[in-house]
Amino acid sequence: MTKIAVLSDIHGNTTALEAVLADAKAAEVDQYWLLGDILMPGTGRRRILDLLASLPITARVLGNWENSLWLGLHRKLDPTKASHRYLLRQSQYILEEISPKEIEDFHDQPMQVHRQFGDLTVGITHHLPDKNWGRELIHTGKQEDFDRLVTNPHASIAVYGHIHQQLLRYGSQGQQIINPGSIGMPYFDWEALKNHRAQYAVIEVEDGELVNILFRKVSYDYEAELELAKSKGLPFIEMYEELRREDNYRGHNLELLASLIEKHGYVEDVKDFLEAIKSEYKID
Repeated sequence: MTKIAVLSDIHGNTTALEAVLADAKAAEVDQYWLLGDILMPGTGRRRILDLLASLPITARVLGNWENSLWLGLHRKLDPTKASHRYLLRQSQYILEEISPKEIEDFHDQPMQVHRQFGDLTVGITHHLPDKNWGRELIHTGKQEDFDRLVTNPHASIAVYGHIHQQLLRYGSQGQQIINPGSIGMPYFDWEALKNHRAQYAVIEVEDGELVNILFRKVSYDYEAELELAKSKGLPFIEMYEELRREDNYRGHNLELLASLIEKHGYVEDVKDFLEAIKSEYKID
């Protein structure tokens, strides 16, 4: 029996990741798959990378937030846009502990990989095989988009992240499609299902057969995560408080972003960061 913990969308939530890894260890997991969106907008930097480095990770793909971090490092974001200033200030926070080389390593990960268990082929992506952002694979998505996960090349099982919801469905020909949910930022459409637990999944395979799919929801101390955020000077702390306490992420609210950027003086911080990229990191 091989037990695989599928980890996705940590989004820098250090305390949630620690709880998930303790749960996976108790379940005697053999290996880990990492589906992207590791850092930002949470507290985790070096601590998260150290935790992940201690694991037997056997599959890893590129998340869209890794793209954003790389774009920030290479000054390819527009600092006049509130949404880009948000990402640049987050990138500045990350680079206080993470090196540019490590960000390059994040960005060098593939969009899709496959793993084989006997005749069982598993496709692993962050979102679509050729697109790691967007909304095509939300739970109400079109069947034809989900079928892209299990064709070209063929796979019997597809595992993907990005939508922050645990999901189990099928391809048109009966292939299994799994989303483990999000460790750091679970999303809920239905209010009664909302909770503060970190999400991941365990897949059990034996003799080339899929034996079990276990969706896990793990409690953690989200108030401790908030205290950690405050102690580390996490930018946009008001948004992180709302995210942790109410499971409500408002990173796409441009009016809110603009007001917080002005309140905290992030325009100057971003200017300093862009200059530091050239002078300290020697990146044009």
